[in-house]
Amino acid sequence: MQHKKIKFTLGSLLIIGAIGFLITSSISSTSKFYFTVDELAASNEVSPGTGLKVKGNVVQGSILRNPDDYLDVAFSIEFKNATLPVKFSGVTPDMFKDGNEVVVEGTLDRQGTFHASTLMTSCPSKYEAEKEAGKTHPGDIPMTGKQIPDRPAPDFSSKTTI
Repeated sequence: MQHKKIKFTLGSLLIIGAIGFLITSSISSTSKFYFTVDELAASNEVSPGTGLKVKGNVVQGSILRNPDDYLDVAFSIEFKNATLPVKFSGVTPDMFKDGNEVVVEGTLDRQGTFHASTLMTSCPSKYEAEKEAGKTHPGDIPMTGKQIPDRPAPDFSSKTTI
């Protein structure tokens, strides 16, 4: 009887330890430092190869696409007085254009180029003001005042058998 309790306790501790390990490893892989471009430029704590997130605005005229592979894009982001060159390979969001705010996630190399694995754009707050003023923004379906015609409700009372 005592032997079964020891086995049960050992098995329970092993399962709890495995769950704890999975939780801590997933938290450490998803929690990355978040910087603006000027904070990154001023920081001496970031070593090359460290995963981080950086926020900034796309520099006007800096977006360059590879003519042989349209998914490869190089651009620069800025915030206040600092600029950071970024390389990204993948599908860019619809809102990715000059002057828009972006958040890139990836690593910094020794030469100071940021290699992004994820590129996200922020939805400009101007859409909220436009919505309040009655304007539409991308993705809205304009309502012309016409209502959808009333349709009779389907009759589910009869059953069909095969």
